[in-house]
Amino acid sequence: MFFDSASDLWRIGLIGVLIYIVLITVLRVSGKRTLAKMNAFDLVVTVALGSTLATIVLSRDVSLSEGATALILLVCLQFAATWLSVRWPFLRAAIKSTPTLLLRDGELLTDALRGQRVTDNEVFQAIRSQGIGDLDAVAAVVLETDGTFSVIPQQQAGNRTALRDIDVSSARDGA
Repeated sequence: MFFDSASDLWRIGLIGVLIYIVLITVLRVSGKRTLAKMNAFDLVVTVALGSTLATIVLSRDVSLSEGATALILLVCLQFAATWLSVRWPFLRAAIKSTPTLLLRDGELLTDALRGQRVTDNEVFQAIRSQGIGDLDAVAAVVLETDGTFSVIPQQQAGNRTALRDIDVSSARDGA
């Protein structure tokens, strides 16, 4: 259908503006971390917020108060999970993944690649995107918790303290 009624359009407009105000308010109160893209857990929450927002705006079956409650609940759950994971390492391990070393000193770590379902061509692409043409010029490539690749050139590797949170055994066994 192309057009049902003007009242439907007015309802969408009004609900859209009101729930947008609620969403912005809730996000401002909850802080920057709520929409951070630090890992897959954060991505799922962001997608859930977007899906919930769309449902609130477009569905006549969801009232504004029900929708606002759903948004607030998602943000509160995200806040609680991140707050608790900062304080309790065992919960952090359950919620969040760890970075994985995919290449060390120009050598691909094939078990880690296989374990993370990453091809060598994807690693090469990440290296090339940094303007590097020689694998020997790369100290490390890390698959970060948010799914991005970090490429560390040999010239900038220094004492490699930025790699200290990466479990080297995970690179060997693909975990």
